[in-house]
Amino acid sequence: METISCKVKGMNCTSCALTVSKYLQHKGMQDVNVSFATEELSFTLPEGIDTNPNDILSGIDQLGYQVVLPNQPQPKAAFLRTLTFKFVFCAIFTAPLLLHMWVHWAWLHDPVVQLCLATPVFLTGMWHFGRSAIRSLVNGMANMDVLIALGAIAAYGYSLTGTILHLGPDYMFYETAAAIITLVFLGNLLEERSVKQTTTAITALAKMQVTTASRIEEHGDHEHIHVVDNQALRTGDKVLVNTGDMIPMDGTIYWGSGLINESMITGESTPLRKGEKDKGIGGTILEEGSIKMFITATGKDTVLSYIIDLVKQAQGNKPPMQKLADKISAIFVPLVLGIAVLTFLGWAIFGHITIGAAIMRSIAVLVIACPCAMGLATPAAVMVGLGRAAKNGILIKGAQTLEAFKDIKYVVLDKTGTLTTGKLQLGNYHYEGMTEKEFAQTVYSLEKFSSHPIARSLVSIWKKEGEVKLTQIREIKGRGMQAKDSAGNEWQLGSFEMAKHTTADDSHNLYLLKNGQLTGWIDLIDEVRPDAAEMVAMLQSRGITPVLLSGDTERKCRELAALTGIQEVYSSQTPEQKLQQIDRLMQTAPVAMVGDGINDAPALARATIGISLSDATHIAMQSANVILLNSKLSSLPLALGLGKHTFLTIQQNLFWAFLYNVIAIPFAAFGVLSPISGAGVMALSDIVLAANSVRLRYKRVI
Repeated sequence: METISCKVKGMNCTSCALTVSKYLQHKGMQDVNVSFATEELSFTLPEGIDTNPNDILSGIDQLGYQVVLPNQPQPKAAFLRTLTFKFVFCAIFTAPLLLHMWVHWAWLHDPVVQLCLATPVFLTGMWHFGRSAIRSLVNGMANMDVLIALGAIAAYGYSLTGTILHLGPDYMFYETAAAIITLVFLGNLLEERSVKQTTTAITALAKMQVTTASRIEEHGDHEHIHVVDNQALRTGDKVLVNTGDMIPMDGTIYWGSGLINESMITGESTPLRKGEKDKGIGGTILEEGSIKMFITATGKDTVLSYIIDLVKQAQGNKPPMQKLADKISAIFVPLVLGIAVLTFLGWAIFGHITIGAAIMRSIAVLVIACPCAMGLATPAAVMVGLGRAAKNGILIKGAQTLEAFKDIKYVVLDKTGTLTTGKLQLGNYHYEGMTEKEFAQTVYSLEKFSSHPIARSLVSIWKKEGEVKLTQIREIKGRGMQAKDSAGNEWQLGSFEMAKHTTADDSHNLYLLKNGQLTGWIDLIDEVRPDAAEMVAMLQSRGITPVLLSGDTERKCRELAALTGIQEVYSSQTPEQKLQQIDRLMQTAPVAMVGDGINDAPALARATIGISLSDATHIAMQSANVILLNSKLSSLPLALGLGKHTFLTIQQNLFWAFLYNVIAIPFAAFGVLSPISGAGVMALSDIVLAANSVRLRYKRVI
């Protein structure tokens, strides 16, 4: 299935985004994600249907929006088309119209003067709201602009009729038509600016993608430095980075050293000392030193691009709670139109008031109703929550994950590389029937094909010893490595499970077997992560049960559990047994699993939320819903807290959106609110939601 991604310009509120989303769903598109705040659109073409994506995108243009494909230059909106200009232009004419309500200047009460003042505002409003309303009706998806346009047309048309027929001041409601349009423009402008505040974190990350680079070009024995745009860099290029410079793209240092600030990527404020063979992430800052790097990734292949894309995808996803709001929004406009008609008929027939007063009350119903509030409730909170998480080095892959965090009762933790650092030091070791060099070479030759933290440590320790030629090498998940040498001997290197038929001593980390017979063992010293005990205590204080689930021996697991404060321990677990334990716990309550190895991938995928560290294996990171970019376990309570408080913010927003409409519409129908005050209140409703969502950026969540 082909996925289409682009930008959509011209969406002025969340109702516009909902219109585009409903259009695509009506056309049979799948995985539709539309974000008003970021102007991002993505959808998947269904299989088995011969659909031209250009026709689909042209349909969006016909709705009144502008599709911008990734390779197209970003159009710069003319000032005359911006909400700012439209509001200011309309306000200039609306102000004297409203002034006549407080002063008694005769010329302000002249119907012709009022007509001249109201007409520019009305035409501007119809060009903006009217065209949008007509397009939405033609496509069978009435949006909020239908309500605004009908309200303004009713007030202007009623007043124009009174002016032409000289029916007197009871027919003069030009100020109502102008004020409705002006105040809604103001509301849309404030909503646009408020919602943009919810995307500041992702905007800050995106700005890091654009910088300059000092590219090194070699001519004989001489190096020449050329300053270029970082987008012009290609894999294999060499660059110079000096103190204060931003690293232009992902790369590997081949000369020099320095302190690199990776806080915008990982949330870790302390700069890291890096030197030759270390990796540098594009967008981070070299605070001290001078380095030269080989560029290893550019464009969409960089870590920063990967983070931004995942956050954007997650912001576009809708958690289950939003689906209810979308269903209500889909029938909202027809429902409000029906209430407005009933309001007019009720007051005109039974209310003993003038036709003009009845029209004003039905207009008030039209303009006070706000489906935008229901559409904005979830996306605004999700964007702030995901943005704050990303800024603190927590990459959450979906909005559904944020909602799932609130129910987590168990956090299952792997041992090596998760609760411990995985940076192992060589302890005691023993071998039989071979020299020490042969023992080291055999171990290195087996472990270099494994991605387990223990293997990585041994490889770095014994790499200098050389290697032996092995064939038929394979990794047995949860057990170890297996291979054959040129003489046909079968070698095995792994946990006690692999060697328990040869010895009862389970106190060692690794056992080496030759043709099924024990020939050596290795002890490694692994340090506990300094924030592990603090993290466990924080989870327990919030009623969450930490569980140690490891393939290591019971003795070592119990020792680690005692150091960290974990009470529930499951040791010597194979990948299959880990899955069974996850399934058993999930029958009781939702489970988060934290792991880093290839043997953790199945459990990560099965758990309610899979959490991986940034230095984990690639398959573990793919299987996880959450990645802790700074590899700090202390970030885990923050992730849980953000999930809980984001969900709370969504609940508050939806409560306000529903309560506002439930109260405001009857008030308007019974004449308590005038159309002008209704338009003002409607404009403020979205601001309340956006402000409540932005509060999530600063509030304490743990």
